[in-house]
Amino acid sequence: MSSDKLRARYEQLKLETARFLERLPEAGSSGLAPLVSKLEELTGLCLETLARAEAEIAELRRRLFGKRADRLTPEQEEQWQKLSSDMIAEAERAGAVTGEILLPEDRAARRRRQHARRRHPLPQELETETVTLEPEGAVCPHCGRTLVRIGEEVTEEIDMVPAKLILRRIVRPKYACRCGEAGVAVAPLPARLLPQSRLGLGLGVYVTLARFDDHLSYYRLEQQFRERHGIVIPRRQMVQWVESIAELVRPIYDAMWRRMVAGDYMQIDETPVRVLDPEVEGKAARGYLWFYAVPGGDVVLDFSRSRGLAPLAQRLAGFSRCFLRACDRKIVLAGCSGGMS
Repeated sequence: MSSDKLRARYEQLKLETARFLERLPEAGSSGLAPLVSKLEELTGLCLETLARAEAEIAELRRRLFGKRADRLTPEQEEQWQKLSSDMIAEAERAGAVTGEILLPEDRAARRRRQHARRRHPLPQELETETVTLEPEGAVCPHCGRTLVRIGEEVTEEIDMVPAKLILRRIVRPKYACRCGEAGVAVAPLPARLLPQSRLGLGLGVYVTLARFDDHLSYYRLEQQFRERHGIVIPRRQMVQWVESIAELVRPIYDAMWRRMVAGDYMQIDETPVRVLDPEVEGKAARGYLWFYAVPGGDVVLDFSRSRGLAPLAQRLAGFSRCFLRACDRKIVLAGCSGGMS
């Protein structure tokens, strides 16, 4: 049945229902009126959904088989006929029983449905702050006795403490004896992330994670520090910090690579990236990030200006138990006898 016939049949049933209600006594029609109103509302929603579906199909057909195609191919005609048949079958399918839709949901079913919506548990290590609010009056207004605690009401909310910048001043008083023979006594300076810098440990961790885990640019970080915290931290300064931090974690990087090379399987791929190079004027230079990975294990990245296999040969000079296969720019290294050519 087409959509036009469906709408015509709906209008006819609507008119017959109205006439039927007019012939019923007032006591009998009062109970059916809400039922008919609900049916009309549900039917109207179905008609709106059908109209939107027809509009989407018409737009899809116009885009696929518009003026650019003079005639439909047999395959396109077959697809269109199948789509039309599915829509007609869906329209002719019997709807749900009226009583199942309009009968109010019993309390037990509603309770079961509410219990089914389970919230994700909060981590046990989440810091908890307890705020206790005492009532204003601690004395009974009738007899004057002190109120006794009989229970409590607990309300939980998840809040976030915004990040903030602080200036930590480390003061080390100096002491000396008036005799001048004992010298000067001063407490040793605690270990710092970068001894010759004002970078604190928390700020260094934040900049590193924001740049390489959240993928924020140094420009965006500089803008956030200036607008949200009122402090200017130049991009060049942050780059120098990250370079120094990278040298600190190099032993971890080298240990990861040694463990990867000790295995018998490795996957390698490259992806192009844009690089700001002072020597290239007017546009960003092009570089490549080489990914060395063990499935389910560590991933090591190398940057190179070249897309050729020379960086791989240099990088894998110590990986002698392997063969190299290049296919669609994806390289797979697997352990075998013999050396690498």
